[in-house]
Amino acid sequence: MNFELVLDNLTNPALLFFALGVLAVRLKSDLEIPPNSSKFISLYLLFSIGFKGGQELAHSEFSWVIIWSILFGIAVACIIPLYTFYILKRRLSIADAGAIAAAYGSVSAVTFVTAVSFLEIQQLSFGGHMVAVMALMEAPAIIIGVILIRFYSGNQTKVRLRTVIKHSFTNGSVLMIVGSLVIGWLASDQQAQGIKPFTTDIFKGFLAIFLLDMGVVSGRKLEDFFKSGKFITVFALLIPLFNGVLVAWLSGIITHDAGDRFIFAVLAASASYIAVPAAMKIAAPQANPGIFLPMTLVVTFPFNITLGMPIYLSIIN
Repeated sequence: MNFELVLDNLTNPALLFFALGVLAVRLKSDLEIPPNSSKFISLYLLFSIGFKGGQELAHSEFSWVIIWSILFGIAVACIIPLYTFYILKRRLSIADAGAIAAAYGSVSAVTFVTAVSFLEIQQLSFGGHMVAVMALMEAPAIIIGVILIRFYSGNQTKVRLRTVIKHSFTNGSVLMIVGSLVIGWLASDQQAQGIKPFTTDIFKGFLAIFLLDMGVVSGRKLEDFFKSGKFITVFALLIPLFNGVLVAWLSGIITHDAGDRFIFAVLAASASYIAVPAAMKIAAPQANPGIFLPMTLVVTFPFNITLGMPIYLSIIN
């Protein structure tokens, strides 16, 4: 592994703001980002990534690489929750195992956004179609997680699968990034140039503030996480690493582009903490968010943005 790459990533201002947020909570500071502002910033980041991805897609020639990339992304999102569920159900309840499996099979839009920033620092580009791949990878794992819970719980979960599917695709983060992708694809270069200061120039600043907020949220979940036990901690570290390394290697079958392969690895390693909790609240209310939220926020997310990303890129290179 390239330790210079790790060190460079650890001194990234956005990442340091995340650490500042965690520190603020541990010091019992009143530092926080107002909820409405935090929601606006998250929507802005998704809008910016989606719009720029649409622009890139508009300049890309439609090819089999794009089709295979989409199919590969969906396959990854379907397979990960299957084997993670069977690992987890030996130690946890069916509802908790299904919710965690769905979280780790689905993707984190914030981790994706951070990965894009990481690629920019490394002066690497990625295909605009990867934004569409990310959006399409969010729902399949949620659906599979709910099916597994329903299958192993008998009739305990009576929520219609159609409701969960609809909720997955109309989730605010999915709708924003897909909608922005389409708008960016339709907009001309001249029209895109008119909003470039908003979509590009201020992106890193907003990312830093958002990661500060994520640090505060993670810091508040630490106490819950410490009560969860060693198995949960080990799982939250090893499964993302396994998924990321495996997909970093397998993605070479689909494409030779280093940026695209890196995005695939990060998406496979990431875990959803927005869409999945919202879906499980409807489909599996008996699942304990005090377990899967700290796993994704306190362990997996910090691991991916500190050590995970340099590891995946080193494997690809």
